[in-house]
Amino acid sequence: QTHLVESGGGLVPPGGSLRLSCHVSPFPLDFFAIAWFRQAPGKAREGVACVPNRLGRPNYVDSVKGRFTISRDNDENAVHLQMNSLELEDTAIYYCAAGGQCPRKFPSEEGMDYWGSGTQVTVSS
Repeated sequence: QTHLVESGGGLVPPGGSLRLSCHVSPFPLDFFAIAWFRQAPGKAREGVACVPNRLGRPNYVDSVKGRFTISRDNDENAVHLQMNSLELEDTAIYYCAAGGQCPRKFPSEEGMDYWGSGTQVTVSS
């Protein structure tokens, strides 16, 4: 069974930064494409970013392009989500998910078979 554990959430003022991490076990990170999703209060879960397991460029939802960066860290067997210039609308529970490849129609959840339990990100002054 694949386990994903998110960390790095917290409270940050508008314009601030956070780095989320998603640690994968027990299989090597290279087995998986990893995506970040988020769910704000009263809203549906939405895809944020996805990084393929091999060749290919990451995908981002339009609302985070230029502000968020997803990256793979094979030494830690983790994927990080660097979030800069945070906005009030970024407040949500952030989940990481793993699958064989990024969803063809990202930000859909197609093929994301394994999920973490989430980490809270709150942007507030």
